[in-house]
Amino acid sequence: MKQQALISRLMGKPLGLTVLTAALAVASAMPASAQEKVLRIGMTAADIPRTLGQPDQGFEGNRFTGIPMYDALTQWDLSKSDVPSVVIPGLATSWAVDANDKTKWVFKLRPGVKFHDGSPVNADAIVWNVQKVLDKDALHFDASQVGVTASRMPTLRSAKKIDDMTVELTTSEPDAFLPINLTNLFIASPAHWNAKLKAVPASVAAPAERAKQAWAAFAADASGSGPFKMARFVPRERLEMVANKDYWDAKRKTQIDRVVLLPIPEANARTAALLSGQVDWIEAPAPDALPQIKQRGFNIYSNPQPHVWPWQLSFAEGSPWLDKRVRHAANLCVDREGLKTLLGGLMGIPKGTMAPGHPWFGTPSFDIKYDVAGSQKLMTEAGFSAAKPLKVKIQISASGSGQMQPLPMNEFVQQSLKKCFFDVQFDVIEWNTLFTNWRKGAKDPSANGASATNVSFSSMDPFFGMVRFSSKGTFPPVSNNWGYYASPEVEALVTTARTTFDDKARDAALAKLHTRIVEDAPFVWIAHDVGPRAMNKKVTGVVQPQNWFIDIATMKVQ
Repeated sequence: MKQQALISRLMGKPLGLTVLTAALAVASAMPASAQEKVLRIGMTAADIPRTLGQPDQGFEGNRFTGIPMYDALTQWDLSKSDVPSVVIPGLATSWAVDANDKTKWVFKLRPGVKFHDGSPVNADAIVWNVQKVLDKDALHFDASQVGVTASRMPTLRSAKKIDDMTVELTTSEPDAFLPINLTNLFIASPAHWNAKLKAVPASVAAPAERAKQAWAAFAADASGSGPFKMARFVPRERLEMVANKDYWDAKRKTQIDRVVLLPIPEANARTAALLSGQVDWIEAPAPDALPQIKQRGFNIYSNPQPHVWPWQLSFAEGSPWLDKRVRHAANLCVDREGLKTLLGGLMGIPKGTMAPGHPWFGTPSFDIKYDVAGSQKLMTEAGFSAAKPLKVKIQISASGSGQMQPLPMNEFVQQSLKKCFFDVQFDVIEWNTLFTNWRKGAKDPSANGASATNVSFSSMDPFFGMVRFSSKGTFPPVSNNWGYYASPEVEALVTTARTTFDDKARDAALAKLHTRIVEDAPFVWIAHDVGPRAMNKKVTGVVQPQNWFIDIATMKVQ
């Protein structure tokens, strides 16, 4: 297959075992009973996202093991496809920042909510879940959950119980983005974890080791408060979830009996699994198979998403991207219309991180477009030519959450940039490793000499989309400013946006920030994802929101 050959060529090894493993996993994904309404999903991830509360595997983890099994204080409204998603109450019914001290927020909790084990979701549980990722002195602190949490809410510092249904959260500085960031803090059951801790053999004396084993046992038998409960977990192979019949939100009380998640990282293997009836839903189908998928009666869902597929550039000493002319030249030399054709039309063409018309877009003077002559002119001014190309190395993945079709897409961009005197090389690594390296930064040995990294990201949250890539406060390992991009002007714009609590004024501040980012071009903006997924027509009630996430709970299986 075309894509397998490309992977083999770029990674220097065959994919037979990967495809075989996926096929075996899919073949075993049979309904537990003929009467059950079962939904089988082929993910792009190479492994099951972690199940202990804070998933890995990027936001695909949030989508498939976070949101289905857990709740957060705030959540995204995924019920609409025609407007951008907004944050709505989750386990919290309301929240407000202290008028006199804007580092303190009070959250009122939803009464009557229970975890899957029957214990109550209360202020003690919220405090415990904040401690699990922030309080190193807490017995249940889990360093393995910190990386995928702290980088998404870097100002959160502590939680305090006011009463059973009220909790106070404190940030390190005024932060108007906190309610949005909290959509990523999934609330796990303290009672269930404590039961796992008690079951650790007495021969394990060290508290840290006991806690580690308790978390491992929790991951294999998780307890959140979401619309689905864990039923069966086979590491690296499958996760099965069943309906939580006692879920608190009547609108999301699912009619699906069982969901089966299968990691199938290779696009052609996913597509074959769908066409053969072994799964009902696949993420990112192989573009060249789209006509066949449609002809066979499957539904293709897509929608413009606040999700960017870029190269994030290094500003470390010696980086080939330090010259703004080079950064602008790369942005002008990508044939995005040609790339869109390659993807069967399933991508958006970016003008920056945000789309024109969005309240955060602003008025950038640099227009991202396809202009080979303009790009060549800039590169010539910077001292490069066809005889003297600029060598750049990009760290990419072979698959993964939100990575669309990373190998053919990157190879297309490689050929596109060759016209403008770029000599592009790739360092192809496993997706979760690339994602982990993202927080280590361009100066870390894990970059392996790369001067750019290809990690897609969501822009529906202003922190996720802009702030974490443009501030000294988010330099590695704090968050994902992998390339160390910052300037006094940008820092001031970040501070203004973060400390503006009026919505309209904050939008205006974010528009100024986005304007500056586009003009400085710390990215090569290559594509906007539209979240293509293919489903069997028996799956109904599908709402493809303008959001990176999607709600499984409200779907049906005929």
